[in-house]
Amino acid sequence: MIDFVKLQRLMKEQLDVDRQIRTVDTQGDSLESALAEAASLLDMPMRRIEYEIVEHGFRGILGSGKKNWKIRAYVKASDQTTRTGHRLADEIETSERVVMINKDGEMFVVLSPEGAMLKVTAPVGSGKKVTEDMAIQRLTARNVKTIDKNIVHAVVEAAEGKYVVVGSFDRNYAHDTPLKLEVTDFDMKAFIIVEPPGIGGCDLTAEVIIKHLRNNRVVVGIKNDVIEAFVDRPLYRTPVLVAEGSREVNGKNASIEYLFETNQNKVHLHESRDGTIDFKNLQIIQNVVQNQPLAKKIPAQEGIKGRDVRGTYLPAKDGVDIPLPLGKNVHVSEDGMTIIADINGQVMLTGNLINVEPVFVVQGNVGLKTGNIIFLGTVEITGNVEDGFSVKAVGNIVVNGMVGSAEVEAEGDVIVRQGIIGKTKGSVKAGKSIWARFIENAIIDAGNMVIVSDGIINSKVDAYKRIVCQGKRARIVGGRLRASEEINALVIGSSSGATETICETGIDPKIKEAIENLSSKKVDKEKELETLTTEIQGLINIKAQRKSLPEEKEFLLRELMDQKDRLNGDLQQIAKEIGEQQEIQDNLKTRGRVSVANIIYPGTKILIHEVPENIRSEYKAVTFVMEDGLIRAVKYEPPDEEATRGPEGYDG
Repeated sequence: MIDFVKLQRLMKEQLDVDRQIRTVDTQGDSLESALAEAASLLDMPMRRIEYEIVEHGFRGILGSGKKNWKIRAYVKASDQTTRTGHRLADEIETSERVVMINKDGEMFVVLSPEGAMLKVTAPVGSGKKVTEDMAIQRLTARNVKTIDKNIVHAVVEAAEGKYVVVGSFDRNYAHDTPLKLEVTDFDMKAFIIVEPPGIGGCDLTAEVIIKHLRNNRVVVGIKNDVIEAFVDRPLYRTPVLVAEGSREVNGKNASIEYLFETNQNKVHLHESRDGTIDFKNLQIIQNVVQNQPLAKKIPAQEGIKGRDVRGTYLPAKDGVDIPLPLGKNVHVSEDGMTIIADINGQVMLTGNLINVEPVFVVQGNVGLKTGNIIFLGTVEITGNVEDGFSVKAVGNIVVNGMVGSAEVEAEGDVIVRQGIIGKTKGSVKAGKSIWARFIENAIIDAGNMVIVSDGIINSKVDAYKRIVCQGKRARIVGGRLRASEEINALVIGSSSGATETICETGIDPKIKEAIENLSSKKVDKEKELETLTTEIQGLINIKAQRKSLPEEKEFLLRELMDQKDRLNGDLQQIAKEIGEQQEIQDNLKTRGRVSVANIIYPGTKILIHEVPENIRSEYKAVTFVMEDGLIRAVKYEPPDEEATRGPEGYDG
C-alpha cells in the first residue's frame, strides 16, 4: 500500500524545490540535439525535462536556408526531485508510482472567410482551464469586431478542440495570408512557405491548404496532422513539409539459410559443470541423418513501387532468384525450397554446394587435434587412434595405423591395418567383424568374426561366429576367447604354461555374458534376502517374548516383510530369465570346435558347449570337438573360405 502521509510530505518537499526551478536556453541543428544540450546543463535525464520552442529550426532546401532549433528548457514540475536520489520515485513501489501529467487548456483563433473561429482544448490533470475572458481578449486582439459571447461561453465550457465561428471581422482581401508551395527532391517533398496576414486578412485553414495542394497536383502523402498543427501554431517565413512521397523499395535477392555450421574450421568446446573444458569432444563432425533438412531457400522478394507527391509511380526492381546449391547425396523437397539429406553422413559445404559424405576421413591421428569422433557413416583414419580417445561410427571404421588404449565402436566392420594395444582398458567393438594384424591386452567384441593375422595376447575376445588367427606368427597366448562356432589358430597357449589361456565355443558369448550377469545379480539378491530374513526373525522373536512391539518397530517389521516379498519376486524373475537364456543357449545348433594348425600347449583350457577340458599334453594339428558328451581330438579342420577371405581393401 502507498503511505499517503509520506507521499503528502514528499510532495510538499517537492513543491519547495519547484519554486527554485532553473531554466536554460539552448539550440541545436535538431530538436533532439537541443534537448540533449539542455539535459546536460540541467544535469537531468531528457525524460524529466519540459521545454518551449522559442524558434523552429529548418534543415534547409538543397543546402540553403538552414536554421537551428532554439528552446527554453526546465525540469518537469511533476518530476522535480532532489539531487540525492529522486526520493519520490525511490520511496514508492514501482507498480504503484503516481504519474502526474499537468497541462493547461489552450485556445486558438483563426480568421477565415466564414468569420472569426475559436478552438478551446480542455486542461489535463491540475492544469488551468481557459476562461471566457481569456477567449474574449484573444479575439479582441485579432480585431474581431462582433463577438457572440453566448457561443464563446459554449465553446469554452465544451472545450472540445473544434473550431467554431464566434464572430465577424472587417475583412481586407488584400491582407490575406500569402501561401507559396515548393516541390523539391524530384517531386518527393512538398513544402509550404507562409507570410503572416495583414490587418483584416484571413488566416489559412486546413481546408484551404489541402485545396491549394490539390490544385497544384500534390495529391499523395499529404500530412494532415502537420497541416492541422500548422493552423493552430503557424510558422511564418519557414518552409513546412506538408506532403512526402514514398520511395521505391527494391526486392531482396533470394538467399540460402543453412541449417548447419558452414565453417568447417569452427570447434565447439564443451564446458563441464565444474568449469573444465573437455578437449576430447571437439564436435568437428556435423552428422546428419537421412531425410534431415539441411538448408532452406528464402525466396526473392518482389519490389514495392514508390510514388511521388504528384502521384507518379516509381518502379522498383524485383529480387533475383538463385539456384539451390545441390551437391552429392541430397535432394530437393516437394515445394522446391528445402535441401534434404539422402543418406546418413557428414554434411559439408564444398565449392558452394551442399554434400553429404558417407565417409569421414581423418588425416593423421585421432587425438587432441581431432577430439573424439562420432559419425553416422564410415570413418577412415590414416594414422592411429591415440590413448584415451574414442571413435564411434554407424558404418565401418578403418584404421590404417594402430589402436591404443582407446574405445573404437562401429555398427559395421572394424579394420585395423596394424594392431590393437589395449593396455587392459582399450576396447574394440563391431556389429559385424573385426580384422587386425594383432591384438594385445584388449577387450574385443564382434557380432560376427574376429580375424587376426599375427596373434592374440592376453585379451578378452568375444565373437558371435568364429575367432581365426591365421599367419606365420598366428598364435593365441593368454586371455579368454569365446565364439559360438570356432576358434582356430596356428598355436594356442604357451610352452611355459605360465599364462592361462581359455578357449570356449559352442555358446553365444552374449547369452553367456547375460547369464553370468544374471547369476551375479542373483547371488547379490540372495545375500540381501539372507540378511533381511535374519533381521525379520529377530523382530519376530522379540515380539514373541514381549507379546508386542513398539509402534516404530512394528512399522519396521512390516517394511522388512514388504522388502522380503519384493526380493523373492525379483529372485523369481531372475531365475526365469536365466532359464530362458539357458534354453536358448542349449538349443544352439552350432557344432563348436577349437582347432590348432601347429601345436596346442598344456595348461590351455577348452570348453565346448560348457563341457570343460584341460589340456595336459601337447597336441599337433588337431581339432577339438564334442562327441557323446565328451571332448575329443580329431584331425585338424582348417577354417572355411569365409574366414580366410578378408574384407575389401584389407591386406592383413
